[in-house]
Amino acid sequence: MCKEKVTVYCGDGKGKTTAALGYALQAAGQGKSVIIIQFLKGKKKEELEFLRRLEPEVKFFSFAKSQKNFAELSREEQEEEAINIRNGFNFARKVLVTGECSLLILDEFLGLLEHQMVTEEDMETLLNAASEDTEIIFTGRVMDDRLRKYVGKAYEIHEN
Repeated sequence: MCKEKVTVYCGDGKGKTTAALGYALQAAGQGKSVIIIQFLKGKKKEELEFLRRLEPEVKFFSFAKSQKNFAELSREEQEEEAINIRNGFNFARKVLVTGECSLLILDEFLGLLEHQMVTEEDMETLLNAASEDTEIIFTGRVMDDRLRKYVGKAYEIHEN
């Protein structure tokens, strides 16, 4: 995986997903195929309906079953949702292995690392599955040091 093809939008401010989505729209406008996989945010019906209108140029996937953010779930619900998150992670790896897109956005993926839902080995396997032509964007609050060595560009977004 070429470092220049990996970008991170992180920080405590709002706009990380919006920045990634803007990049996705730009890429789609250039004829590139885009896949967005969202983690930890829950299923937001209105947001999903809007994003689905961008298909087929931008394909959006959320493996969440709950309407709530992961952090708002009970411990039992989190355990159930963790299975869905793992399915989303495995799908991301499949997308990279098969070369299904030019740009893969893993929205809130950094939270999976932060909460140890994904190991460093998992992350390396994911990144090594990407072709040299595929760009990957990660979003989330905190960029884990284990990811830093793979990242070409990182943007921190903070609230004032």
